[in-house]
Amino acid sequence: MTMKNIDEAKDPDLRASVAAMQRAALIARHTAIQTNTDLVIMKNGQLLRISPEELRRHMQEDSPPQND
Repeated sequence: MTMKNIDEAKDPDLRASVAAMQRAALIARHTAIQTNTDLVIMKNGQLLRISPEELRRHMQEDSPPQND
């Protein structure tokens, strides 16, 4: 069985699903930061907890420099 690129799917909803999941993940990160709670994810078959402090650090690293 060959795997096709999801960007080439005939169903427009399926093509848009990756972007929707990325938006949902970003919203989950923001919510965890705002509520000061850990974000729980599954990575390589293991449950991981990411603290709000770590999320803040990663968000700052990913953001472009601010012009003052």
